[in-house]
Amino acid sequence: MTDQPRDSPEDQETAQRRLTPEQADRLPRVHRLLLGHYGEPKPRTIRDPLTQLITSLLGSRAPAAAAQQAMRELERDFRAGAGNWEPVRDAPIAEIERAIAAVTFPEQKALRLKALLEEITARVGSLTLEFLARYRTEKIRAWLEQFEGVGRQISAEVVCFSTLRRRALPIDASHLRVAQRLCLTPRADAATTEERLLRLVPETWDAARMEEHHRLVQLHAQTLCRFNDPGCEKCPLLAVCPSGERRLGELRLTGD
Repeated sequence: MTDQPRDSPEDQETAQRRLTPEQADRLPRVHRLLLGHYGEPKPRTIRDPLTQLITSLLGSRAPAAAAQQAMRELERDFRAGAGNWEPVRDAPIAEIERAIAAVTFPEQKALRLKALLEEITARVGSLTLEFLARYRTEKIRAWLEQFEGVGRQISAEVVCFSTLRRRALPIDASHLRVAQRLCLTPRADAATTEERLLRLVPETWDAARMEEHHRLVQLHAQTLCRFNDPGCEKCPLLAVCPSGERRLGELRLTGD
C-alpha cells in the first residue's frame, strides 16, 4: 500500500483561512455535545515523557485497562517507575513479556520495549526524555518516530498527554471511526486525518482541552459509535452526523 500524500504547511494555512464561522464551530460543537452527554472525563495522573511513551507503546491496539495493568505489573515486578526504568531495560525479554501479558501482542511489545529503552540510552547517554522539552513540537515528534513501533498516534500521545503538554490530537482507530462518520474530514489515514482535524481545533484549545476531546471521542466510540451496530438512535451527535442520519433513514425504509 502506498503512503497517502500529506498536506503541505501552505495548504494547511490556506484551509485555515478559508474556514467559515460554521466550519470553525464544527469541532467545538461536537465537543460541547459530547461533554454535555458524558460529562468531564475523570482526572488522571500526568506522566513524564518516557513513562507516557512506555504506556502508549503498551496501549497500542489494546484496551486501556489492559495497558494500565501491564504498567502496574512492570512497576511492581521490576520496582521501576518514573525516573527509574533502567530495571526494565536491563531485564530479560521473557520477564518483560510475563509482566505485560495483559496487553495484545506481548511478545512483540516486550521486544520493542527493551530495544526502545536500550536505544534511547545509547542515543541520549541516559534513560530520560526530559531534554525533549527544549524542542519544538514537530521536532519532538520526529525524534520519537525514528524508533520502531512509534508512529504518529504514539508521538501525539507523548507530546499531548505527558508533562510536555503540547498541542496534538492522537488519532487511534476509534477516533478515526467517529471523525469519518461525522464527515469532519475527507476519508484518509490517521496521520492525514490528524493534520486536517487540527485545522478545526480552535487556537484557544490547549493540550489539556485536546486530551479531553480525545478521551470524550474514545468514550463515545466505545459506548455508542461502535464498529458494529452503532447506537445512532441514542447518539448525542445525531444532529451533526450525516452517517447516523443516513443509517436511521435506511432502517426506517426497511422497517427494521
